[in-house]
Amino acid sequence: MRDLASLRLDYSARSLDEYEVDPDPVRQFATWFDQAVTAQLREPNAMTLATASSDGIPSARVVLLKEFNESGFVFFTNYESQKGRELAANPHAALVFFWNELERQVRVQGLVEKTTRAESEAYFKIRPVKSQYGAAASPQSTAVEGGREWLEERMLTLEEEFGEAGPACPPFWGGYRLSPRTIEFWQGRRSRLHDRVLYTRIETGGLWKISRLAP
Repeated sequence: MRDLASLRLDYSARSLDEYEVDPDPVRQFATWFDQAVTAQLREPNAMTLATASSDGIPSARVVLLKEFNESGFVFFTNYESQKGRELAANPHAALVFFWNELERQVRVQGLVEKTTRAESEAYFKIRPVKSQYGAAASPQSTAVEGGREWLEERMLTLEEEFGEAGPACPPFWGGYRLSPRTIEFWQGRRSRLHDRVLYTRIETGGLWKISRLAP
């Protein structure tokens, strides 16, 4: 039987002070993200996306961050997938980045809206052609009675129709932008006295309140 109770690490690499962070959480995130890239972490843009149905039942999955700026954090998916249906019914969502090698975590909460059609189409076109076909062929999150063979045949049919040029961006596929209301930066510390710095958006003036949270 596995002894899960004894599996633990004592973090000690770095610290995080609420008086030294950037007053803008997006700039602070950019600093941490660049450090994750410099450290050559595997897929530093991987993030857990948590959504909930209209009656509050949660679900989560890992997706890839494709853009971030003052307007929010952008990812792309099938609008008819489970997350797409949940975001249509309940636009509140959360993101979690975990960079284990740096002993860091970032949590983002806010409201989600679709990107413009032009943004979705522009990103779709720079994806590898095989990924374009995969997105066009897959009825994401629905049961597939024909197994993987059915999916591969569906993709092959599209490839034969559109060739190397690739398909157009399907109307059911596109981007979402999460506009943050809160962003929390977590730095692992010894004895589980972790550093947690929370940014909360102030509705007027576009400013942020910074506070330290107990671990």
